[in-house]
Amino acid sequence: MLDAHAFIWWLTASSALTVRARRAVSDPGNEVLLGIGSLWELTIKRSLGKLNFPHDLEAVVRDEGFSVIGITFEHLRVLESLPHLHRDPFDRLLISQALADQLPIVTGDRAFAAYGATLIW
Repeated sequence: MLDAHAFIWWLTASSALTVRARRAVSDPGNEVLLGIGSLWELTIKRSLGKLNFPHDLEAVVRDEGFSVIGITFEHLRVLESLPHLHRDPFDRLLISQALADQLPIVTGDRAFAAYGATLIW
């Protein structure tokens, strides 16, 4: 699963994305996933003028061959049980999805590791 910043850095070919993360995303053997919460977060940031990303998110996700994960009741159960180590609600949702579905997260946010999430960075 890609964190929102990793998704943007992938799309913009930013050097901020590590070589390890770039390899994981580009590996054809890996299914690259985005949580709907990350797309929601990016949409909010765009609407507030905090993110300059003029492309259609749906088209970009489709063109990149990425899949989107919706929010399930299992994700909500895990979210509700998470300790409050991280305050960002979008990141907490991403963590709960990764834990519930046993998915690694491509993120530079080391706070995710405190939840036992597997990080790729």
